[in-house]
Amino acid sequence: MSLIEDLKNQLQRVQADGAAALHAAEMNIGAFVDHMKQHTLQYPEPVFAVLRQVKPIIIFKNIAIVTRFADVQEVLSRDDVFHVTYGEKMRVITGGNDFFLGMQNSAAYERDVANMRSVMRRDDVPKHIVPFVAKTAEECVAAAADGKLDVATHLGRAVPAKWVSSYFGCVPPSEQDLVDWGTTIFQFLFTDLKNDPPIGAAARAAAKKACNWLDESIAQRKANPGNTADDVLGRCLKLQAAGLPGMDDLGIRNNLIGLITGAIPTTAKCCAQSLDELLKRPAELAKAQEAARAGDDALFARYVFEALRFNPNNPGVFRIAADDYVVARDSTHATLIPKGTNVLAATQSAMFDERFVDSPNEFRVDRPEYAAMLWGYGLHTCFGQFINRVQIPGILKPLLCRTNLRRAAGEAGQLGYAGPFPTRLSVEFDVTAGATSSAG
Repeated sequence: MSLIEDLKNQLQRVQADGAAALHAAEMNIGAFVDHMKQHTLQYPEPVFAVLRQVKPIIIFKNIAIVTRFADVQEVLSRDDVFHVTYGEKMRVITGGNDFFLGMQNSAAYERDVANMRSVMRRDDVPKHIVPFVAKTAEECVAAAADGKLDVATHLGRAVPAKWVSSYFGCVPPSEQDLVDWGTTIFQFLFTDLKNDPPIGAAARAAAKKACNWLDESIAQRKANPGNTADDVLGRCLKLQAAGLPGMDDLGIRNNLIGLITGAIPTTAKCCAQSLDELLKRPAELAKAQEAARAGDDALFARYVFEALRFNPNNPGVFRIAADDYVVARDSTHATLIPKGTNVLAATQSAMFDERFVDSPNEFRVDRPEYAAMLWGYGLHTCFGQFINRVQIPGILKPLLCRTNLRRAAGEAGQLGYAGPFPTRLSVEFDVTAGATSSAG
């Protein structure tokens, strides 16, 4: 072989190796970009922090992102201008009528909210919900006889599924069915911003099964007048018998499917994300555990919800501008939001706005409650907020009473997601005779 041929062969090998290396680099860069996108969606606060300083209200591709506390409050308080966006999809789920979360402020909205508040009563929280959650959560933790528990699946989802079945008086084919239906429908309604066809198809299938189940539950209860259980369905049927508008069978079913959809996936997500944040902070975790073991539920809840502030259920809520409107009119960043613009009122960003929240990057349990927007704001503040205020800490309390609570090794101990919902957060604890939750 001549020297020239040898050099030519070497050059060809270098070129081939270079092409392979370039292809590998391109694949790695693509994976890195995808990872960064996902990370930003799950942990958007660094981006929000820049926007709060540089461009507090930014409009890009017909989406306005509002990041400062006062401006977020303004958007969510002006429900006459910034309308909810969920109505059309809710009609897909129910097969015709809105659930009140998708309604504007109207007579129908006020009627349905009033009806459901009369059957889901504030005084049920201490009487029924708190003891049920405490007992059920303790049973879930105690069942982990080896001291290993996946919080996302075997605690955060399990407890609200059992609670919904009991409190609503509608027993599903299985608790897993209830979890799956609620999670699939919730994703379609609130997080599927691109209207992904597979997500829509899955939601329609889940909604059909859930609606059939609730229709059958209502029919069975009406066919058995001797069942006088004091649960949500029983109370709804009493209102129906009294002739209250909006409480026909279809109205009851639609309200129930809306409430059940919101009850399980959000609770499970909040439990996993709050615990994950506490596990990142050993000193705060130890103090939260001390409060749990002492039965100081009010202080323990402050630790849980301060942790949740760092990674809340969602980064914000969407609205759509029904008219041209200037947000922050009297400020230097006043911005005209044109009619038809989609608006993200970034509640997560608002909770880190240093103009309103003192030392927002510090973990502090002495913050005033009005500085938090974990439950939203305005007309559509979370309907179940008074339940969630006790349910989420109540689910986590027995676990935090355990000794030497820690992440499981490896990937299992890291918070994992499928779409917007946590699917993995495994922890371990020491199994000892005295490791039980406080009765306080």
